[in-house]
Parts: sequence; C-alpha cells; structure tokens
Amino acid sequence: MQHSLAHSLLLITLVLLSACRSAPPAAPVARHGDEIVVAGERFRIGTPVVLWTDPAGYDAYRTEARFAPRGEHDFADVAEKVGTPNRYGLRFEKTLSDEQFNRHRGGNWTLQELQARIDLFVIHYDVCGTSRRCFEVLHDHRGLSVHFMLDVDGTIYQTLDLKERAWHAGPYNDRSVGIEIANIGAYPLGSAADTLNKWYRKADDGRTQLIIPEREKPWIRTPGFVGYSTRDDWVSGAIHRRELVQYDLTPQQYKALIKLTAALHTVLPRIALRHPTDDRGLPRNDMMTEQELAEYAGLVGHYHLTEGKIDPGPAFQWDHVTHGARRLVK
Repeated sequence: MQHSLAHSLLLITLVLLSACRSAPPAAPVARHGDEIVVAGERFRIGTPVVLWTDPAGYDAYRTEARFAPRGEHDFADVAEKVGTPNRYGLRFEKTLSDEQFNRHRGGNWTLQELQARIDLFVIHYDVCGTSRRCFEVLHDHRGLSVHFMLDVDGTIYQTLDLKERAWHAGPYNDRSVGIEIANIGAYPLGSAADTLNKWYRKADDGRTQLIIPEREKPWIRTPGFVGYSTRDDWVSGAIHRRELVQYDLTPQQYKALIKLTAALHTVLPRIALRHPTDDRGLPRNDMMTEQELAEYAGLVGHYHLTEGKIDPGPAFQWDHVTHGARRLVK
C-alpha cells in the first residue's frame, strides 16, 4: 500500500516537473487580429482590428507628434499646438469621490464599472479621407483623440482602451465611445463638386470609385485596395435644416462597423442598438435637447450632440447599421 502510494506520488511529481519544463519562460500570447480592448480585457469581434500596441497601430497614449519630422516630434516641439501632453482624460472625473478618483486616475476601471456608465456610441466622419491622415490631424495638430478609427478598407484602428475618456464629443465624452470613419464628408450642393470630384470618379463599370491620394496609399492596410461608394450617386439630405450632399461609405466600412457595433453592445450593454428617430420613425437629422440626451442610450451622430457639426452626414445608413448589429447579436 505504502509502495503504491509512493509510486503514485512520484509519477505525479514527474508529470508536474515535465509540464513545467515544457512551458517556455516567456511564451508569447497569440493575437487573432480581431480583438478590441475594454478595461484591459480583449474581446474578439470578427473583423480586423489594429491595436495601438501593434506595429502598425496608432497610439493615442504617446505624447509626441506621430508624423512630425525627426527633431521636431517631441512634445516640447508641438506644445503650442496641442497644449497638453495628454490627448485623453479620466472618465467622470468631476463626479468621482476622492477615493474613486485616487483609484481610477491610474486607469483602474473594472469592466463592470464601465458597463454601468457608458451608454453612447458616437459616430463621426473624419473629413480626412483616410485613418492615417485622421490620426495626424487629431493627435499632432488638434490635441484630440477618439477610441476607434475606421479606414476605407474596413480596417478598425483602436487608439485607446475604452476605459479612457477620449476627447471627441465635448460634454458627452464621459459616457461615450467614439469612432472616426474615413470619409471626406458632406457639403452644400453649390460647393460640393470641388471637393467630391477630387475624391470620387466614375469607373468604367459605372460604379463610383474612391480616389485615394498617392501619399496615403502606403498606409492603407489592404495592399492594392480599390474602394467604391456603397451607392453610385451622391446622397442629398438635410442636417440642421441645411441641404447637403455626400458620397456613402464603402461596403467594407459598413461590414466592419456593424460587427463593432454589435460587439460594443455585447460588452457594454447600455449602448442600445438603436439610433435617434423622428415622429415618423425615420433617422433624426437635428440636434437633440439636453433632456433627450440625458434619457437616451444607443448610437448617435456628432450632429445629434451639437448644432455645429454635421457628421456622419446625410449618406450614413443608420438603419443598415443598427439592424445589421441586431441580427448579429441574435
């Protein structure tokens, strides 16, 4: 009996030692390439995501200018432009108790705490045309930030953990997640052609093709990418009672955005899968009141938050995004 017990203990010890020896001391953890990060946890969303920690990522935590020439990129060189070394802040800083402030200022939000507080997904277009250019403008020149950027090929770039208060939506930064979609934007009909004709042209097959500037092509993640507007003609519509025209997003952008929206709702359930509508059930195209926004949770456009903005514009297909996300969640 004692011999059998000793033999068994010896076998167990040998197995454990063997297991310890077989595991390298610094084995890398595999990335799947479709994860977003919320409160330090990674969640797969089923579409390509480049994180700020990846070699091709855009890191909003860094203080220097990302695209300034060498010798002119340190924060001291760009302080006059951006004013502060940070382009992000602490969520709900003004309403935190001293104990909460001391705990959270190091970024120590739990997922459960964020789930209880974040309830808006703010949709912007960048008026830059590509995510690389968008990050340069936000980070190097304006001292701003956004959690996600969505490039023309459907690649999502995450620049900050969602626990951070990105600077993209004024007083609604505390409770929101933001995304900048690569799109050159919407314009009054009289002046639209000058800009839109630089960015779009009719291809031989009749589709409206996106013209990506040569300087930006190397930064598009998909080699040789050729993009097309989801709709061949520009879309007209009123935002804040101003008639505007705009070319639609690419199909790749809608596909990625739908998956990201569904994932955000799953991880942060207070972000409801809905958008503001009018009395007829159509997408609302004006600013919401403070009271309406206080009682609302879900997707909003930048123009729903302030009358000074018109993004994501009249071409944005709200129903397509929210209905598509609902189908994925079901």
